[in-house]
Amino acid sequence: MSRERVFSGIQPTGTLQLGNYLGAIKGMIELVEHYECIYGIVDYHAVTVPYNVEKMPQNKLNVAIGYLAAGLDPQKATLMVQSDVPEHTELAWLFGCITSVNKLEHLPTLKDKLETVDFFSSGLLNYPILQAADIVIYKATLVPVGRDQEAHIEFTREVVRKFNNTFGQTFPEPASYNTPGAIVPSLSGEGKMSKSVPGSYIALTDTPEEIWQKLAQTLTDPRRVRRDDPGDPEACPVIWQLHHIYTPEEKRAELAEGCRTAGIGCLQCKRELYRLMMEDLSPLQERWRDLAAHPDYVRDVLREGAARVRPIAQATMAEVREKMGLAGV
Repeated sequence: MSRERVFSGIQPTGTLQLGNYLGAIKGMIELVEHYECIYGIVDYHAVTVPYNVEKMPQNKLNVAIGYLAAGLDPQKATLMVQSDVPEHTELAWLFGCITSVNKLEHLPTLKDKLETVDFFSSGLLNYPILQAADIVIYKATLVPVGRDQEAHIEFTREVVRKFNNTFGQTFPEPASYNTPGAIVPSLSGEGKMSKSVPGSYIALTDTPEEIWQKLAQTLTDPRRVRRDDPGDPEACPVIWQLHHIYTPEEKRAELAEGCRTAGIGCLQCKRELYRLMMEDLSPLQERWRDLAAHPDYVRDVLREGAARVRPIAQATMAEVREKMGLAGV
């Protein structure tokens, strides 16, 4: 491998939203210039909880469109669908055979997942094993993840160590890579933006009018009742955090002074944020519309991506079977 290899995956569970874009996708696209990047649409992970069967194909297509619209060049990076490379699940089965149930039950992220589902499937329990297989089937050494996923990367390293110690050196231990992505606040003011909470997010496919409506309705400093009341930008739970993402420091200082002295109103502050946000999102949305009008092109990108990386996965599995005594009789 001439360059370090990166793998990361995103679930096709619905519309991509601003948090996906600013918090992950933008940073992942920047890695393409320096690493060999493989980005997977991990549909096998999406079926570990109840899901809409009819919507799954379109959800996968939408994730691919989102990456391409955000600027991913399929000639420089690989975009693929997990289920198009069945070696992912074969390796996950073998990893499961060297992983204790007790270890899986004590992963800190499992408790959070269980709070959102009524049915606890074995697939959900084994989610981290499949995630480990996703990464090391390509012998990736870097995984761009949020800090809340660090436990899963450490688990992957533990699985790799167990396999290497048992069957011989086979896999590198991957490291997490914190991209310079932003933590985007929920429009509700509680936690980070998530598509799992209706009304709390800005979808990348929202119209400009819908985006403005959502910003206009977002709560600001509750002590600022009238236009001429002075406010505190730090007490504005959402808009001010978004200004930190979008607004240059000098302009942000000007807005903060205007807020504290009642020189500007909350609506004016929101309009400035909206202007900057749409400068960023408008080109993406234009590309999205063009890609959505040509879905066969997007499908070709995904097929070519799987064809490009499957030989890597097949070579890894041939090596694994040999190390484990499964090759031939």
